[in-house]
Amino acid sequence: MNTTPTPRIAIIGAGPGGLTCARILQQHGISATVYDHESGPEARDQGGTLDLHEDNGQIALREAGLLEEFFQLSRPEGQEMRQLDPAANIVFHHTPEEGERLKPEIDRGRLRELLLGSLKPGTMRWGHTLRSVESPAEGPRQLCFADGSTIEADLVIGADGAWSKVRCALSPATPQYSGVSFLEAWFHDVASQHPDIAELVGQGGAAAADGDRGLFAQRNSGDHIRVYVIQRVPADWITASGLTIEDTDGIRALLLDRYRDWSPRLRRLLTDNDGHYVDHPIHALPVPHTWEHNPTVTLLGDAAHLMPPLGVGVNLAMLDACELALALANSDTVDDAIHAYEKTMLPRSNEMQQLLDNGAEELLSTELPDFATEEEH
Repeated sequence: MNTTPTPRIAIIGAGPGGLTCARILQQHGISATVYDHESGPEARDQGGTLDLHEDNGQIALREAGLLEEFFQLSRPEGQEMRQLDPAANIVFHHTPEEGERLKPEIDRGRLRELLLGSLKPGTMRWGHTLRSVESPAEGPRQLCFADGSTIEADLVIGADGAWSKVRCALSPATPQYSGVSFLEAWFHDVASQHPDIAELVGQGGAAAADGDRGLFAQRNSGDHIRVYVIQRVPADWITASGLTIEDTDGIRALLLDRYRDWSPRLRRLLTDNDGHYVDHPIHALPVPHTWEHNPTVTLLGDAAHLMPPLGVGVNLAMLDACELALALANSDTVDDAIHAYEKTMLPRSNEMQQLLDNGAEELLSTELPDFATEEEH
């Protein structure tokens, strides 16, 4: 970038998208600071495993100079996928070939560690909860944080996820509940403590659905498995049932009744988990989601195009991050870079949003997931 002086770039959100953007910018000699509301990198569990695709997520890691390190950390065996019927019969099974790198798995936490470790010291600012983006559109922008502190930036990049505060500077859109909810359950030391579940799931993922209910089990590293109970329910279904998320026994009893016609082997995914459940109502942004160009603010990832969790979110976020960073490196001004980035990103994300509109319903389909369709292609 030939702009003088060097623009002050603030990235809000230390997820894969925000960190990838910061890393690629630094690879091109451009400084950026990442602000995140969490107190530090170990503040919370980062979630399950991700498959990074060769045509988007891996492109970003290659540009970041981290692709080979990713392959060393990833689990290619995690590409194994099984589709089951409610009787626990396998109706489709993909086993990855030796050396297959189409979309190897990596735990979210390990990916984050890889990206954080690649950044220059001083890049991260933990404990910064953004409250609002102020000042005129032409900038500089003032970022106001919950602790009362403020900073100025010439470019604000919203990589702050579904409930983005940066989005408010560009768009009034808010995520809407899809009508489908995930309930997450954890299984630890599965080889010794849950061997039947370990065998059922295999090295990757196993899915089953009957049109109204679904289950998706996913192997993580460290001998862990996460299971997602997928239901078409009101967002407040737990409290509406007279329960709280801490009432594990009560929720188990409710699930056993709802899945009473399913195989006892699959029902163990509902009941044998270690610890509490975690509630994840699935939200998505209106389709399509766009905004008028702004010379000092833009969005990437879920902040720009939150969609149902059908395997594309993190990959699109990292591709967004890559393209935005390269646009900033190759443009004369921040404004030119945003124009170039959004010219590609918005049509791509709108196309994918339309493709996945009401996609949460697909999670309950007896054709869930699209392993067989992908195999045919």
